[in-house]
Amino acid sequence: MEQILITVVAVLVLAVVALLVWLILSSSAGKEKIAGQSASIYHLQEQLEALKIAQDKTTESMQQSLQAGQSVLSRSLQSSQEVLTRLIAQIGELQGTNKEMLRLGSDVKRLQDILSSPKLRGQMGEWSLEHMLSQILPKGSYELQYSFRDGQRVDALVKMAEFSAPIDAKFPLPSFERLANAKTDEEKHRQRRQLLKDVTTHIDKIAANYIRPDESTLDFALMYIPAENVYYQTIVRHPDDSLDILQYALDKKVIPVSPNLLYAYLMTVVMGLHGLQIEKQAAEIRQNIKKLNFSFKDFTGSWETLGAHLRNAYNKYEDSQKKLDRFTLHLDQIQAEPQGEEKPVAVGSESSSTPGETQG
Repeated sequence: MEQILITVVAVLVLAVVALLVWLILSSSAGKEKIAGQSASIYHLQEQLEALKIAQDKTTESMQQSLQAGQSVLSRSLQSSQEVLTRLIAQIGELQGTNKEMLRLGSDVKRLQDILSSPKLRGQMGEWSLEHMLSQILPKGSYELQYSFRDGQRVDALVKMAEFSAPIDAKFPLPSFERLANAKTDEEKHRQRRQLLKDVTTHIDKIAANYIRPDESTLDFALMYIPAENVYYQTIVRHPDDSLDILQYALDKKVIPVSPNLLYAYLMTVVMGLHGLQIEKQAAEIRQNIKKLNFSFKDFTGSWETLGAHLRNAYNKYEDSQKKLDRFTLHLDQIQAEPQGEEKPVAVGSESSSTPGETQG
């Protein structure tokens, strides 16, 4: 029993020793493994630190880039907002302009409807002529709807010093409009012949009614054509025209004028009127100079008379001054003589003569 117990104790002791040895051996291998693991962990920590630093830098860079992007985006949004605001305003203005254009188109359509009447077209020509005359010529140098002695009326009469120039503004525009609206060549030829006929009739009327030298008009009249294109189509001779309308008008002493030509003619009249005004003012100046010369001569006579009076007065003054000086000198002498006669000798002689006179 004791041997068994000893054996068991020995076995236990051996087991404990073996366990200790195993623990010691296991502990040494663990330490080495732990040392290797510690080195790996340290290296891993260094890598983690480097990664963290790189991550921080990346984060900071990303934040800066994000801030810069936000700033750029904010400016872009603000600029886009401004552009959008201007665009909205321009769209509003465009809408207003579009409405105005639509209204203007409607007004033009109504104006065309109004001008469809030949009488109203003639009135528009007269208005255009009146407007040009009022803008160029001085007031009083022209008269609208002037009546001649027999009652004939001309649209305008430009007045000059000794003569006047009549201007007619009732050009046959309907004939030109029909020619402009012609579609075929045959219709254009027909309307062209009608236009020439109407224009020649109008020229004959102007020559017969408005050229009146016996009433101080010039020996020609002006036929006002209120549009440049109408004027060009009227005076240009086409190959199939039967006559030269410009030469026909000049032979009748009727001068066709467009707005530009009438402006040049009126400017010439203005220069002439200006010259007449200068001549009139020069004549007034000459008359005023004559009056001034007469007044100056009258003043010169009065001045010479005044000078003579002043010279006479001065001479009288000199004579009087001389007399006054002599009188003053004589008065001084008179005042000085009695002081010399009051001497004692004179008194004694006067006393001594008195007894003698008594004795005698």
